[in-house]
Amino acid sequence: MKHLSRLLWVIVPLQMAATGFFIWDTGAALFGYRDEPLSWRAHEAIELGAVLGLLIGFAIGLRMLVLTLRRNKVVERQLRVASGAFAELLEERFQEWGLTPAERDVAWFTLKGFSNAEIAALRKTSDGTVKAQSFAIFRKAGVSGRPQLLSLFIEDLLDDAYKDRPKSPEAKVS
Repeated sequence: MKHLSRLLWVIVPLQMAATGFFIWDTGAALFGYRDEPLSWRAHEAIELGAVLGLLIGFAIGLRMLVLTLRRNKVVERQLRVASGAFAELLEERFQEWGLTPAERDVAWFTLKGFSNAEIAALRKTSDGTVKAQSFAIFRKAGVSGRPQLLSLFIEDLLDDAYKDRPKSPEAKVS
């Protein structure tokens, strides 16, 4: 795809020149601006080059679009897998901490960024109940609040990403 994008940087100016030629040619013919007409061979050669540039640009643009759409599908699939892995990680931690089903719900909503009032409204409970469940979650998780709870999961994800990352040759210790 890199070579296509480099080629595109060559083709786009050519397409702009071709477009400019067609606009100039049409305007010159329409308004009679040409004092000396081009020979028909030169005119046809320029038009042929312009058309060729437009066609090549179209083909490259279409190819890049197809490659980009394919890449988007792969990235979307990877995102779904990562989301599923994150959900699994959350559930594992919730089980380790011994959260009740209600505490799990509150923990999910907390991690999604909902306020206690919003969680209470979603769960049809009082703010006090959500507050008590939140404190129970924090106690069981060994954290003091929302930011630390979220940071536990971010650390887990970063640790996994760091472990899976290929090591650079400079990182080897002799």
